[in-house]
Amino acid sequence: MPKYLLLKHYRGAPASVNDVPMDQWTPEEISAHVQYMRDFAARIEGTGEFVDSQALAPGGTFVRFDGEGRPPVTDGPFAETKDVIAGWMVIDVDSYERAVELAGELSAAPGAGGKPIHEWLELRPFMGAHPTVTE
Repeated sequence: MPKYLLLKHYRGAPASVNDVPMDQWTPEEISAHVQYMRDFAARIEGTGEFVDSQALAPGGTFVRFDGEGRPPVTDGPFAETKDVIAGWMVIDVDSYERAVELAGELSAAPGAGGKPIHEWLELRPFMGAHPTVTE
């Protein structure tokens, strides 16, 4: 079965329907959002489609090799993943269509006011997974 990566973005994706930033949510709204994600993962784990997921902390550092034993640390003059990617989920599904279906469902996680976010999720196939789109 092909594997897909679902990426949740802090910014950089088109605006969500419920576009209130998470840092403006109440603790209850954050808890409801996280619980939705956990329930979703548990449900697709039961169907064998869940591989893994993680939320990412806002902080991070780019590191590169710059000679023997000297990995410099830089925040660079470019958009950083810590500013863009909020978290991810890996799914293992029968088809591209099923991946799209699950991504659409996941995008409805609740946000501010308990209303669905309807956020845009980036759906990316793993290398070697050749999605077949039926029309």
